[in-house]
Amino acid sequence: QVQLVESGGGLVQTGGSLRLSCAASGRTFDNYVMGWFRQAPGKEREFVAAVWWSGGRTYYADLVKRRFTISRDNAKNTVYLQMNSLEPEDTAVYSCAAPIWPGDLSDYDRSDEYAYWGQGTQVTVSS
Repeated sequence: QVQLVESGGGLVQTGGSLRLSCAASGRTFDNYVMGWFRQAPGKEREFVAAVWWSGGRTYYADLVKRRFTISRDNAKNTVYLQMNSLEPEDTAVYSCAAPIWPGDLSDYDRSDEYAYWGQGTQVTVSS
């Protein structure tokens, strides 16, 4: 049974930093693209970042570029999201996700391309 468990969320002031973790179990995801998405109250879920299996290929939403960094440790089956210079607009529930198949994922920014989701971790940025 595949399980993704996020951790690391919390309350932080504007300009602060948080590091989210997503630990995967039930399958080895070292050949999979992994993604982070977020959903703010009353808004649609949106893409944040994605990382390819080697970690050398990454993509970011324009709103988080140069502030967030996605990485992975395949030996630990864990994906990370380092978030710096946080703004109140970053307040949301952050979830990690994995597709059902390994390999390339052309529509990495579409949530319907991902089959497995974690329960999410709340990030709140105060002004």
